Amino acid sequence: MKSLIAVIFTASLIGCGQNEVVVEKGVTSTNKIQKSKGMEGATKAFAKRESDALSQDFVGVRTSDGLQSGLFPIKSTGVSTKPIVDATRLFLAQLSPEQKEKTLFAVDDIEWRKWLNVDNGIYDRQGISLKEMTTNQKMAAFNMLRTSLSARGLQQTRDIMKTDQTLRELNNGAPHLDEELYFITIMGTPSETQPWGWQIDGHHLAINYFILGDQIVFSPAFMGAEPVLATSGKHKGNLLFQDEQNFGLALMQSFDKSQQEKAKVDEKRRENLKAAGFQDNLTLDYQGVNAKSMTPKQRAELLALTEQYIGKMREGHAKVKMADVQKHIDNTWFAWAGDTTDDGVFYYRIHSPVVLIEFDHQAPIGVPSKDRNPTRNHIHTMIRTPNGNDYGKDLLRQHLKKHH
Repeated sequence: MKSLIAVIFTASLIGCGQNEVVVEKGVTSTNKIQKSKGMEGATKAFAKRESDALSQDFVGVRTSDGLQSGLFPIKSTGVSTKPIVDATRLFLAQLSPEQKEKTLFAVDDIEWRKWLNVDNGIYDRQGISLKEMTTNQKMAAFNMLRTSLSARGLQQTRDIMKTDQTLRELNNGAPHLDEELYFITIMGTPSETQPWGWQIDGHHLAINYFILGDQIVFSPAFMGAEPVLATSGKHKGNLLFQDEQNFGLALMQSFDKSQQEKAKVDEKRRENLKAAGFQDNLTLDYQGVNAKSMTPKQRAELLALTEQYIGKMREGHAKVKMADVQKHIDNTWFAWAGDTTDDGVFYYRIHSPVVLIEFDHQAPIGVPSKDRNPTRNHIHTMIRTPNGNDYGKDLLRQHLKKHH
């Protein structure tokens, strides 16, 4: 019998933009996962989305006024990236020649832009998955993540992976749902002076991590979960995104009536997220409440909310990024869609010249449910660096212009 996920495929694909779509298929030892004939249309649809997106040269997220230049100069942050370089070299040393061939790409390869939130099989991923790795290789992979992320960021990454195991249990053991089907690629050669980076890509998790010298760009970074709370199974009690949810709601509830009216820029739909996969060249204007019009307490709460996302990268570089965010606080906007009650469902975004953050309660997809309305049990979040520096593209452009 088909899982509920498969039954609702068509509605999800047509009506929910970047929402994930799940199908029945069997896992193989390669990146290609066998698909049922009834769901081949899903694969073709996502392949077309990818083709359409990648046919456009990268520009970056920007407003209708165009890119704002000069925001991301090459400079020293004073925070060493040597631990990340060393950990990545150790990871690569664990791989066989065949595995390295799958994993390594040029620093400017279009592989950077090949990521998507959907589950495995619907979208074929590059690189080597955790499932293909030996125990020592997995340890080295997680050590690379550990040196790149904060303790909070690493824990959330692990917890997101666990949700796929919970979905597997809720969907008759569907083999394409697996807490180890997360794929790693390395772009460029790990170096303390030359540009390079890594990507991890899988269901509800896609982190792009660019490094140049001691500068880091942690975006695009997609993180999501369904179920947000595991009420049964191997990972019972696994719970995600509560601070991101509650801090955002608290800020909105702190606004007076006039501020709330300005903040509400849309109706809550099954999906409101705008900057997910294949949206590298999104045009998005500032909307909502400008931080300049907020009280000092509200601005502090806005920065604390922003730090909930930026703070998933390693601590020293998170402080560097937050200083940049604070520098642009007077041109930072907070927008909202949905309910403002304590148990409401909603969407919000934080948007400035140097950061775009989104949070969205979405309709159920993987958890069997007759209710098709957005729920707190399915959350998507997104971090972008607007104005051309997702994937560190603007830093790379400047570096290549200077040295090549």
